[in-house]
Amino acid sequence: MRRSRFSKPIPLAAGLVALMLAVAAVPLGAQPASVAHAASGFGPVYDAAHEITLDGTIQSVVTQHAKGSPAGMHLLVAGPQGIVDAHVGSFLSKVTKESLRQGTSIKIVGAMTTMHGKDYLLARTLTIGERIVTVRSAHGAPVPEHSGRAHSIVRKPAQTTGGAR
Repeated sequence: MRRSRFSKPIPLAAGLVALMLAVAAVPLGAQPASVAHAASGFGPVYDAAHEITLDGTIQSVVTQHAKGSPAGMHLLVAGPQGIVDAHVGSFLSKVTKESLRQGTSIKIVGAMTTMHGKDYLLARTLTIGERIVTVRSAHGAPVPEHSGRAHSIVRKPAQTTGGAR
């Protein structure tokens, strides 16, 4: 009987030990989660432990990318704290984008972050009127919004005609 290379216990165990040692050797960063730097990953860090809710009015919708800011659409929202730059990302549906206009009341749940010395509210959910739009998951990962054209298929339970067969 032929043995495969994965059935040899000693090299496999040695490989697992080497992998565990390599992972243990990587230093864990002590940087706070709410601070993001350009070279620290693919975008700003979302700190779900420090979420806030902002009720305000859209002052401006910014679609042009500004150097040093998170990529995607931003809303400048006037609230009790003054003007807040809320990052809503690049994955909103056309219907949602059209509803985001100057003067519209909006409620945003998200977490503040700082990039290049400027504060941004990373939006997790937007409430526009009665509609709630999810922008990020609870962990801060961007969530593409469906266009609204997709619909769920509702199936009725199978009808029984009574009587045994």
